[in-house]
Amino acid sequence: MNNFGRIAVIGAGTMGSGIAGQIANSGREVLLIDRYGDSNNPNAPAEQGFRRLTNPNQPALIHPDASKRIRLGNLRDHLHQLSKYDWIAEAVVERLEIKKQIYKQLETITDDGTIITSNTSTIPIRLLTKGMPESFCRRFAITHFFNPVRFMRLLELVGGEMTDPEVLNRLEKFCDQKLGKGVIRCGDSPGFLANRIGVYSLQLALFKALEFGLSVAEADAIFGRPMAFPKTGVFGLYDLIGIDLMADVVKSLKLILPENDAFHDVSVELPIITQMIENRQIGNKTGQGFYKVDQSGARYEFDHQTEQYEPFVKPEITIANQAEQTGLKTLLEDESIYGQYAWQVLSRVLVYSASLIPEVTDDLVAIDDAMKLGYNWTNGPFEMLDMLGVDYVASRLESEHRSVPPFIERGRKTGFYNVQNISLSSLQTNGRHIVIKRPEGILRFNEIRRQIKPQNTTESASWFEHDYIGIVEFHSKANALNQDSMNILADAIQNVSERGYQGLIVHNDAQHFSCGVDLSKVRDFFEKDDLDGLDSFLKHFQETVMSLKSADYPVVVAPIGMSIGGGYEVVLHASEVICHANSVMGLVESGVGLVASGGGCKETLYRWVEKLDCQHVLDDACWKAFMNLGYGTTTSSPILALEQAMLRDNDRYLINRDRIYATARVSIHSQKHQKPLIRNPLKVPGQPLFDRMLDWLNKALTQGKLMKHDCFVAREIAAIVSGGPVEPGTLLSERDLLSKERQSFLKLVQTKQTQERIISLLETGSAVRN
Repeated sequence: MNNFGRIAVIGAGTMGSGIAGQIANSGREVLLIDRYGDSNNPNAPAEQGFRRLTNPNQPALIHPDASKRIRLGNLRDHLHQLSKYDWIAEAVVERLEIKKQIYKQLETITDDGTIITSNTSTIPIRLLTKGMPESFCRRFAITHFFNPVRFMRLLELVGGEMTDPEVLNRLEKFCDQKLGKGVIRCGDSPGFLANRIGVYSLQLALFKALEFGLSVAEADAIFGRPMAFPKTGVFGLYDLIGIDLMADVVKSLKLILPENDAFHDVSVELPIITQMIENRQIGNKTGQGFYKVDQSGARYEFDHQTEQYEPFVKPEITIANQAEQTGLKTLLEDESIYGQYAWQVLSRVLVYSASLIPEVTDDLVAIDDAMKLGYNWTNGPFEMLDMLGVDYVASRLESEHRSVPPFIERGRKTGFYNVQNISLSSLQTNGRHIVIKRPEGILRFNEIRRQIKPQNTTESASWFEHDYIGIVEFHSKANALNQDSMNILADAIQNVSERGYQGLIVHNDAQHFSCGVDLSKVRDFFEKDDLDGLDSFLKHFQETVMSLKSADYPVVVAPIGMSIGGGYEVVLHASEVICHANSVMGLVESGVGLVASGGGCKETLYRWVEKLDCQHVLDDACWKAFMNLGYGTTTSSPILALEQAMLRDNDRYLINRDRIYATARVSIHSQKHQKPLIRNPLKVPGQPLFDRMLDWLNKALTQGKLMKHDCFVAREIAAIVSGGPVEPGTLLSERDLLSKERQSFLKLVQTKQTQERIISLLETGSAVRN
């Protein structure tokens, strides 16, 4: 039996409550227990963890109803209930003696049918099980989740010398298929894989930033997107994790890593870190760390030379911007201090990663996956080596009289990945390549695309043919949509039909599906006063998504991460959506003083009419659409999206994003034709409802709930969804609504206030309020 019926989590801290929350997200009940509180409230510690899960500002649950599947308890009163549980996940503090005490209690009350795991990130399994009976050791493993559990994809699975292989198989299958994790089997080595490399890279980046005299903001501008790392950068990530927690992790790794490990070079305790911890400047949880945001929303950065906070100014580093467009090598070859910093950090990270083979693992794919799934790197270390050129990196190391690890030397001639017999393969320690095998049902398009050539491609998007199915992939910065993106989509739609392919999938493996239309292009249009060009772009966007909706073959849009603005308008026009459990969706154009004009307003109105089944009296549907569009409503899960008419009943979601592309393919193969959705014109309420909406806006303005330009934008939205100042019962077709969208967009984009919002968003990262 691979499933687990009864599951308990011991420890309601950040990790334990997160694990319980993800179990509840999967639709299963879970018992979350912690230490005994007091006679007044025995479950107080567990309740504290539960409140963390239900914090609306940090949505750990995909829907509030998931909380109903979590029961609370304490170790004194409820430990005995675990005797018949299938899986007990221990996630208490990283103190060996406390964990061992719990295991001894569990060993006496459970039998061979109960699997017990620890969430430890640093303690070897051999120490956890030392002195325990063999019967206990056979059913014990480490399941190392990453924080936040709902969003971080990695699970490191570690077995001991006596762990039953079937126990590991059951855990791997369940955590993959039911909890949505990318499971990596790790040996019982210090720090396993992700933290071993990840913590080293962060410590190294911090040390080198101080050495080069870079400011906090400068270092983060380099050790971020330009190097294909998370945009937080090193100091931002320290704040997110917690500077005090990072210090504890460093101390733990320092104690357990071999003496000759390169980590010790960057594990020295820094006075500045010690002082910040003493001052409670430990990151986001205290509101101040390397960055600080005051009550007015102003942002500051910590000057590590004066040890004072200075107003944050986004550094303008030309080479960083160039590297995002032209690739990592552009940055590494730059002779400025920024290029030197990038090379000094990255070269050591690559060398360190290669040094772990074969002592820690003989599988380079496991290392690459660990860093992508556990630390959100765009590419793993060995993928980076291939992208840069293994010989280029090795030669540069030699020119600096630095040693080249044997495994990098081995990959110098052949690379670490290549395509063999139309399959992706990876280099082994014996010098041969073998085909990468994933569990059944897992298919990553970023691996498939290495094996096929695009049918048409631009810098912004490409489309491919894979087994008689067309696949469109957006791949611009943040997958923002522009003319090229829509040209590729239109070309794919036409060619799939002409060539008789089975269907079309729109999908990518990036962090986000699409963050909307490229506002820098919109800015170009209004700064050049080219309204005809902008209208032509909007019209082409509308025609393209409408042809997606009216195709006579199956179309599946499979979004991951954020699908907002124009990206969500692509989602809206699919006959079927297969998305991820953490998908974020919504039309956010009102925030920058615009209206959704790629069919978003039109589709939102029709979706609410269909959801409320109110084809004859549209007032309620119009009002719902008005509110969603006006407030720029977004939803953080598909279940919430369904409630807001953003998804339909036939749309689906999966908890493991690595299974989405394969599922979309199965859906295409199971259909022969797509029945185009033909909608009748709507009898809009017209002037009476429009007037009510304007009255509401005037009151909101008077009460200070909305800014003046908010109301101006919302007036345009009201005119679209209600029909505006027309007679009640006036018929508006989909085409009529599309036309009204474009008219409103062009009207708004000419206003000074909207232009200010767009420019401020592009230049500072947030839209000015006006």
